Amino acid sequence: MTLLRIFAATAAAAFVFAGPARAEMKTQWVEYSQGSLKLYGYQVQEDTLSGKRPAILMVHDREGMTPHTKQMAENWSKLGYVVFAADIFGLGKDVATKNETESRAQTDIFRKDRGLLRARTQAAFDTLVKNPMVDASKIALIGYCFGGATGVEFASTGAPLAANVSIHGSFGGHEAGWAKKAKGMFLILHGAEDKNYSLTKAVAPVIDELREAKVPFELDLYSGTAHGFSRPKNKAEERANAESIATTARTLKQLFGI
Repeated sequence: MTLLRIFAATAAAAFVFAGPARAEMKTQWVEYSQGSLKLYGYQVQEDTLSGKRPAILMVHDREGMTPHTKQMAENWSKLGYVVFAADIFGLGKDVATKNETESRAQTDIFRKDRGLLRARTQAAFDTLVKNPMVDASKIALIGYCFGGATGVEFASTGAPLAANVSIHGSFGGHEAGWAKKAKGMFLILHGAEDKNYSLTKAVAPVIDELREAKVPFELDLYSGTAHGFSRPKNKAEERANAESIATTARTLKQLFGI
């Protein structure tokens, strides 16, 4: 991979998020609940737009509602979407895990209780749909790491998603036949050198399920790229991050027209 190509990919991602001049973004914490637990999602939208808009339900990585999560929500909103970053862990407003031990403890809760994970995601989806600016027929889920696995679990409920995007998803342990109820198309963006969630052991079973259920999908693999490339650690991951952003933006534009 030449430096020129890496620069071009990075510049393309910057252009995608910069785009034409847009109205000022409105950001806010939205309180909602799942059962008796109060949750706090991070919502971003252009305050001056009128009419219903396509929307993104964004699911955080294993660290939870970090400043990085909020920044990603704001970036996707710059493309003209209403974005709602779901609060899956439920740790409190603007509270994230502090270290890997806390992150693992949180993700283990939901890996062991997939029903709870689906219910927690459904609560966020229902909250997003209630937004008067949202066109409920044009909602995509974008999940990072833990959020990618969450996208699979939510798809198994038959949720009416137009697209389900996984960015370095931490797949595994999904029930056989989960894709039979899946709606919309899948976009899987994955690092070829992801040792924790490898192509053969983690990604291939997801693809097999999608193929068996005849669910449309696209798989992009990035060479020289490990897990978590949305926080790039080298030039290859900078390229992967840029290309994943550009591919997602292009796919959503094809689906939603903006």
